Amino acid sequence: MALTGDEALVGSVLNERYLIGERIARGGMASVFKATDQRLDREVAIKVMHRGLGDDQQFTQRFVREAKSAAKLNHRNVVSVFDQGTDGEVTYLVMEYVPGHTLRDLMRQEAPMAPYRALELLEQVLIALSAAHAARIIHRDVKPENVLITPDGEVKVADFGLARAVSAATTATGGTLIGTVSYLAPEIVTNDGADARSDVYACGAMLYEMLTGFKPHSGDSPIQVAYKHVHEDIGPPSDLEPGIPPYVDALVARATVRDRDQRSTDARVMLQQVRSVQRALQAGLADDPELVADLLPGGRVDEDADSPTVAVPRIPAGAAASASATALTTSTAASSEHTMEWSSGVTDPPVPPAGGAAKPLGLDPPMSRAQYGQAASKPHSRRGRTLLILALLLAVLAGGLTWYFTDLRYDETPYLVNSSETVAKENAEAAGFTFKVEKRDFSETVLAGTIISTDPDPGAKILPGGTIEAVVSKGPDRVFIPKGDLKGMTVEEATAALAEQDLVLGEQKQVFDEKIDEGRIVKADGVTSTDELKRGTAVNVLVSKGRKPIKITDHTGDPLDAARKALAAAGFKVSTSETFSDSVPEGRIVSQSPSQGTGFKNDTISLSVSKGPEEIPIPSVIGMSKSDGRAALEAAGFKVRALWFPGAGNYTIQGQSPNGGEKAKRGATVTISPI
Repeated sequence: MALTGDEALVGSVLNERYLIGERIARGGMASVFKATDQRLDREVAIKVMHRGLGDDQQFTQRFVREAKSAAKLNHRNVVSVFDQGTDGEVTYLVMEYVPGHTLRDLMRQEAPMAPYRALELLEQVLIALSAAHAARIIHRDVKPENVLITPDGEVKVADFGLARAVSAATTATGGTLIGTVSYLAPEIVTNDGADARSDVYACGAMLYEMLTGFKPHSGDSPIQVAYKHVHEDIGPPSDLEPGIPPYVDALVARATVRDRDQRSTDARVMLQQVRSVQRALQAGLADDPELVADLLPGGRVDEDADSPTVAVPRIPAGAAASASATALTTSTAASSEHTMEWSSGVTDPPVPPAGGAAKPLGLDPPMSRAQYGQAASKPHSRRGRTLLILALLLAVLAGGLTWYFTDLRYDETPYLVNSSETVAKENAEAAGFTFKVEKRDFSETVLAGTIISTDPDPGAKILPGGTIEAVVSKGPDRVFIPKGDLKGMTVEEATAALAEQDLVLGEQKQVFDEKIDEGRIVKADGVTSTDELKRGTAVNVLVSKGRKPIKITDHTGDPLDAARKALAAAGFKVSTSETFSDSVPEGRIVSQSPSQGTGFKNDTISLSVSKGPEEIPIPSVIGMSKSDGRAALEAAGFKVRALWFPGAGNYTIQGQSPNGGEKAKRGATVTISPI
């Protein structure tokens, strides 16, 4: 049942030092509050023991001793214990406040995990447990809820020694053993004592759940789960997740073997084995028969002979689980895990009647005549006493009935908020109530599949066997933009499409686009159709301004290669043709079309490339007079050089170079001579 009075602690100050803030977690043994150490001006977490534990003097003494032992653990992977104390009826523990989330929260998101990811997390847990085992402290309640993960990814283990204090106190007072059933070692179930190997078993069970997404054993009740821990081996994770290497299966088998003599002796040894498996994974080995043989139960043991084994005094055999044992499940705030109590020889206390039963009336002794006379002389006094007694009896009966109908016949509604739906149903039914999901609603703060609220509220009155109606979280309310990221829509069409998803059109940024027509949406800016958005989010868009204009540069007279590269870099395609030119050297641009203005990407620019001057045939002037030959050559486009000798006059041409019929560029010089 839920602890009453938790909310009354909020705002109070314990021992004139610790200002209690909001409650951040609640479990079977205690509630955890965020608080402020006013003396040192720092945030802390305060665990307040539930009534029935903290009120017991023997428990308080043991709790103090265990808290002192845990406080000696100064390790970065261990949640530090700062202080312990009592204030009136409140027994509390002051711890380091660790923001972030638990391994249970991470498993909900990531399980089944890849082997290397799971071992990376377990490695840090084992580092913390190694420090504890070296200090001869065992945890006894290793579970995902006690593994805290900071926003930076650092792992810290909480609640060292607390389970031992609680179990020892309850065993002494009622023969009851408390532990988290899904990770409970067989020797604890059978009351054969606990040691460091019990923590190793819990780590193996936790590794199995990280790898597969399922707890090692399941059952209709915690008793059935505990029975399986004693009588059934935990199977290989690869049965549920094919592809897990055999040496990872072997590591789980070694850690969870029911015979603890075959288990790793403590967390330090298991840490060495984990690192061997990590090296095999880093090497990409699909199998390593030698490593498998070393890890499997009964294989080679790499443990030092003097490895410390931390023992706990053996718990009386009277607490052993049996078919008549009773089970109680409780809920934690992060993700409630089954906690189990086994009792033996427990009998129900006698139930007092609702109202007082009248004492059977016998015959009074015979009265003497004098006595009769005295009684007869006071009839009204005797009747008054009778009426008074009757009135008192009626008042007591009325008070008892009122107490029964207003309080006694009611139970308290268990605390199911922040538990998963499955766990909440199990806990409600285990407490004798009917569990019903009233509705499922979105929540920005409560994980999907987790209880947001219950009716009645936690701790409120409820009739035995009554129905608890729960509101279950569907997680954050998220929507998506239409597929295609609004591409090609007009602004009006995009506005309407977003409105259908309870989204609004945000900033419109104008951009050039080669394919989308001007005025239409290019795409949503910064989000895609796979991104989750809160309702009412403004979605920014890119709106097309059409094709981007490109300035055309005239490359007339430039070499062809340079002109081609410059135009291609600007985004144009280039076509070329050749032509003779007397004025433009060969290989340079004679003309360009278009040569100015603007164009668009992939437009074609035409270039006319010079082949140089055109060569033409040289006329033959041999036999002609000098004047006629000169005229013929000049008419054909050549220059003439006439050799002259004294007295030659207008001679007959006998020599010509180059010869007639050969080709030369227009404007070339032809030499003529009289010989």
